[in-house]
Amino acid sequence: MTTSPLVLGPMMRYVDETSASIWVETRGDSRVSVRAGDRSWEARTFAVHGHHYALVEADGMEPGSVLPYTLDIDGEQVWPAPDSGFPPPVIATLKPGKPLRLAFGSCRTSVPHDATGNRTHGVDSLRAYALAMASDTDLPWPDLVAFLGDQVYADLTSEQMQEFIRARRDIEAPPGEELKDYEEYAHLYNLAWSDPANRWLLSTLPSAMIFDDHDIRDDWNASLSWKQKMEATSWWHGRIVSGLASYWVYQHLGNLSPQERRDDAVWQLIAGHRSEAEPDVSAELDSFAERADRDPESYRWSFCRDFGDTRLIVVDSRAARNLAPERRALLDDAEMAWLDGRMRGGFRHLLVATSLPFLLPMGLHHVESWNEAVSEGAWGERPARAGEKLRQAVDLEHWAAFQKSFRQVALMAAEVADGKRGPSPETVTFLSGDVHFSYVAEVVRSSGSRIVQAVCSPIRNPLPRLMRYFGAVMAYGLASPVGALVARSARVPDPPFRWKRVEGPWFNNNLASLEVVPEGLKLWWQTGVVDAGDELHPRLEQVASVTVASREKGGRPPAGRGLDRPHRRAEQT
Repeated sequence: MTTSPLVLGPMMRYVDETSASIWVETRGDSRVSVRAGDRSWEARTFAVHGHHYALVEADGMEPGSVLPYTLDIDGEQVWPAPDSGFPPPVIATLKPGKPLRLAFGSCRTSVPHDATGNRTHGVDSLRAYALAMASDTDLPWPDLVAFLGDQVYADLTSEQMQEFIRARRDIEAPPGEELKDYEEYAHLYNLAWSDPANRWLLSTLPSAMIFDDHDIRDDWNASLSWKQKMEATSWWHGRIVSGLASYWVYQHLGNLSPQERRDDAVWQLIAGHRSEAEPDVSAELDSFAERADRDPESYRWSFCRDFGDTRLIVVDSRAARNLAPERRALLDDAEMAWLDGRMRGGFRHLLVATSLPFLLPMGLHHVESWNEAVSEGAWGERPARAGEKLRQAVDLEHWAAFQKSFRQVALMAAEVADGKRGPSPETVTFLSGDVHFSYVAEVVRSSGSRIVQAVCSPIRNPLPRLMRYFGAVMAYGLASPVGALVARSARVPDPPFRWKRVEGPWFNNNLASLEVVPEGLKLWWQTGVVDAGDELHPRLEQVASVTVASREKGGRPPAGRGLDRPHRRAEQT
């Protein structure tokens, strides 16, 4: 059997009205070309720690065009395979004036899609989505899928990943079953993206990505104490360097527009290489990753894109933290200033994608704000130590646990909604994942734009049933009034506004979608369902949908067009 020169991909990444960026990993030093219609584009591979990658920029295309394409490596067609069984992959450039349609979600484990994998991790909703798109050519395609963290789990590895680790090192030695270096990250990404259905989907559907903690390690940058504990180990430096370096290659590079790539210092090393030999940027990339961890203000992982009358801001809520007690912030000064400059009106919808929910259920919000105050010394030294243990034990490190940052962004959102930063949009909508349950919440307001939180988590990694009950109680039960009391006891000010649950929680594996429609912003969640034991061919089923309607000038939603819920099949607890 001949081994293909294509290892992973192609993946359709940044796409605008006239260009598309296609990412691949190849088996060796090679030239990669993309052919569509009567045109072709080519790129030379670059090397990182023995792996080879290319990013082909297909430019000069017509807006709104849809062209099937093929991928060649050194003149040999490698994609699509003749026997793929899937429709031809296409490059679909954005059509001016077309309302945005977006899919999003987070938290996806990479285990087999057989009965065992589906029993332990549930049906992969991304794969069910891919099969539906492949089988029904009349389904409308999204313009983009946004993966909001935990695409790979570097700390909670599968049996397949552990088998790879055992073949190359002593798995009993630190860091054990967790990832150690770039080679292991490369294999983990291969496991995540090599399933044929998902691979086909990602070869034709543009994608944007941002990390969360498990891309590096659980509770990544939860606190200064957590960071100091990690830095005291023998393996953390290798983990963070290889984690950020591989993230730049596999996820972040494709987020960048052609102009942003040209301004990127690492890409300049690749694009500016003039010798005949393939450029190897291993040392430079490791140095960059080390610097990005040591000095978060030296590099920005966040990015912003405008789709006609809709703006999408994707915020790094992990690497950009300032953990110094006197300056503790979820976004450091440089990152907060960047976000402040982009939180503007003048759009029909402002979407803020952040892996961590900005508006947690009120109970959890109060508990996390209380825990932050206690951990930082509000009740003294001994309770502070206990608070820190609790913070790390149950992941109390979302926006609510960084009150200074939460209040700054809440003020920005309110100012946008009130028309103080340009014409007010119809909605300011936060898109998030992380918490392993999905829900919709809305800020209680009588006028101005609607401020909404929509969460989709997990794509494939459901909570055990007992944890679902615990999570529901903590989020929506007694935790809300009790949490408010204990937060006040630690002198935490009340939140700057109130919000309430609109829909959820539901605990299915889900992929969410949104679409800008005439009446407002439509959101829906879909899950994969296995019929008659056919584990490899789940069907896609809608779980819930919500329409966020625009307000009239008087401040109230148009009659019959508030937060409509036309369908719901939510698996509760």
